[in-house]
Amino acid sequence: MSPQERPIPSPPVNPETKPFWDAAAAGKLLVKKCSACGERHHYPRAICPFCGSERTEWTGASGRGTVYSYSVFRRAPIPYAIAYVTLDEGPTMMTNLVDCDLDAIRIGQAVRVVFKPTEDGPPVPMFTRA
Repeated sequence: MSPQERPIPSPPVNPETKPFWDAAAAGKLLVKKCSACGERHHYPRAICPFCGSERTEWTGASGRGTVYSYSVFRRAPIPYAIAYVTLDEGPTMMTNLVDCDLDAIRIGQAVRVVFKPTEDGPPVPMFTRA
């Protein structure tokens, strides 16, 4: 990690989210898909937020999406951006925008996933310019 990168705390890993974090460690992004209604969702959870079914399964995501909304934090020791990114597959996830000019971020901008190391756990999916 370079001196200009924020340290990323390790995410909590539990049995329900372990497949997500294992995939992140392998450089893959997963989302959940409901077998009952066909909707994809994020954050990882066992029950479908659309229909309430427990028939959810892990499915791969392309890692591509667009910036839905963002905010730049400049009063931090190391400025950073958080964003909602809508994946090409449909779900929107809260994340960080990294390795980019914070002044050049725009709503609707195409982004792709990158995995950033954490202090003592699995890497975390974040996004950068596509």
